[in-house]
Amino acid sequence: MLIRERITQYAYLMRLDKPIGILLLLWPTLWALWLAGKGQPDPVVLAIFVTGVVLMRSAGCVLNDFADRHFDPHVKRTRKRPLASGRVSVNEALMLAALLCLCAFLLVLFCNWLTIFLSFIGAGLAVAYPFMKRITHFPQLGLGVAFTWGVPMAFAAETGSIDTAAWFLFLTGIIWPIVYDTMYAMIDRDDDVKIGVKSTAVLFDAMDKLIIGLLQILFMVMLVIVGLMFHLRSVFYISIAVVGLLFAYQQWLIRNRDAQSCFRAFLNNNWVGLVIFAGIVLSYTR
Repeated sequence: MLIRERITQYAYLMRLDKPIGILLLLWPTLWALWLAGKGQPDPVVLAIFVTGVVLMRSAGCVLNDFADRHFDPHVKRTRKRPLASGRVSVNEALMLAALLCLCAFLLVLFCNWLTIFLSFIGAGLAVAYPFMKRITHFPQLGLGVAFTWGVPMAFAAETGSIDTAAWFLFLTGIIWPIVYDTMYAMIDRDDDVKIGVKSTAVLFDAMDKLIIGLLQILFMVMLVIVGLMFHLRSVFYISIAVVGLLFAYQQWLIRNRDAQSCFRAFLNNNWVGLVIFAGIVLSYTR
């Protein structure tokens, strides 16, 4: 019974009960794999990256809770997390994060040297991101870089190089997490102000909805350029139009800055990732 309880707490610590984070990390990686493979990504590379996303997102959650262990008890949404509530010790959390990172690294060893080199940068980003909210109001930018680092890695694994189009896709992908994580940060804004945690939601304040909207527009414009650079078919541009409708719905949800509605807007971004992926896949379907 004790072993089952420990495993349950570790699963909560890794947020395996909340797979939305895995999906939001997975979508840009899948976009990149399909674009790099011209619609036919290597099955082995695909399996490595999907498994790696699960492992690294889990490790990131553990590291985030380690970094926030003194803040989480003071935030309503996070006070019951395993580390914040004392159900998991700091040493246990660090060992779990190390094990997850090791497993992810063993997977990437099956890829080429460029991918292995990029994986060290990705690991550094995963470690650095949780601490950014102490030194800057732009931890969401750090999340964007960390969550989109799978893009250059995917191109490296598939093609052995990273061309200009791949880097532009990377820059495009960075915008999206800033959008949805700002919505997420709006939920905790009052608590964050009290305890001194920084975020774009705190920085943007009353301008939050407008800036989110501008970022959404920028993201769609850059997606159009991505489509042109990769010579995607018209179905991809239709998918961008659907993304625009989803963004309009998200704006409607956050109109009153209600915590529950902001969370629903955050969750809705899973459909954004799926729609873009569908547009890419269908562009390569004959």
